[in-house]
Amino acid sequence: MSNLIVGRPQATEHAPYYSLYIDRITDDDILDVLEKQIASTLFTISVAEEKNITQPYAEGKWSVKELIGHLNDTERVMSYRALRFARNDKTPLSGFEQDDFIPTGRFNERSLSDLKEEFENIRRSTLALFKHLDKEAWLRSGLANNNEISVRALAYVMAGHVSHHISILESRYLNLK
Repeated sequence: MSNLIVGRPQATEHAPYYSLYIDRITDDDILDVLEKQIASTLFTISVAEEKNITQPYAEGKWSVKELIGHLNDTERVMSYRALRFARNDKTPLSGFEQDDFIPTGRFNERSLSDLKEEFENIRRSTLALFKHLDKEAWLRSGLANNNEISVRALAYVMAGHVSHHISILESRYLNLK
């Protein structure tokens, strides 16, 4: 991993909504957080796989497979945004509707182990991008979904987003909390 510590994003570097995710991450070494999340997330998914959880915990909620598929899709979208902004691309990027992605992702038709492997591959790809950014690239920002957001804020959002959903998986599906 890079020795570069990029620091926490300021509140001015993202829309207020993203504080929900950013505030979950207390460590200043976001690359280390993203790396460590691989093992912890894969472990939690494995516990779900062993318990053979296939149903949502409540009506209108996602299944475990859909939740993991959502993590994968969101990381791809956020990583793409980070790439564009890190490379100083000022083209405004559209938002995405997570609930529209779920049915067309057909995640329930896939094995949980396949979705788990995909999570690891996507996260490693994200890390490969981030670990080679210089300080200036981390501080660059762009417009996504009509909101300015910096590259480092996107990194914290990705980590916090996974933390948020894994916490839901542990508490609502696995009764671990």
